[in-house]
Amino acid sequence: MGVKLYTLDASPPARAAMMALEIFNVPFEKIDVNLGEGQHLTPEYLKKNPMHTVPVLEDGNLILHDSHTILTYLADTYGKDDSWYPKDIKKRALVDQKLFFDSAILYTRGRNITYSLIMEGKKTKEQKHLDLIEEAYGFMEVFLSRTTYIAADHVTIADVSALSSMSSMVNLQKFDENRYPKTAAWYKKMKSTPYCKKYNDHGEKALLELL
Repeated sequence: MGVKLYTLDASPPARAAMMALEIFNVPFEKIDVNLGEGQHLTPEYLKKNPMHTVPVLEDGNLILHDSHTILTYLADTYGKDDSWYPKDIKKRALVDQKLFFDSAILYTRGRNITYSLIMEGKKTKEQKHLDLIEEAYGFMEVFLSRTTYIAADHVTIADVSALSSMSSMVNLQKFDENRYPKTAAWYKKMKSTPYCKKYNDHGEKALLELL
């Protein structure tokens, strides 16, 4: 049946899933979901994902609808080695910890603003939300002061997930490279990767246009 990904380029989680498919060399059918036309609310889509979000991954009879779960599944199933998602329990726990950090902090704090502007029609960004993003940059700097990448001294799927969120956040609140030099160095490295250029950059611009 092949792998299918229901996606939206402007969505950070969807971009993370597409980057992971590229990293693990998984051919897939890209199915764009037009939220403006309500395609995420059709009975067919709700059957796949009752939460009506993107991305949704179909691999045979398996359906997954959380980007972090999709990344771990792809790494375990299609990864040539375990560097992206270590099998060692303690090393894996550190990657999981940063995946949860992305889900709870990075992505959520960016979404607080994008949702209010795009879906609720607000014209300005609330300062309290900008302050929370600034705090998130501080967390990143601490993590990256301990290891080269956010979960280890080599790149993992946690970095891919964080990249998709960070590349959207910087369009909401730029970070000071002098204040966060480790974060700036990490961000430049991740932005230069071929998978970012292929599947993240275009979506980042698409979200900026919506904003």
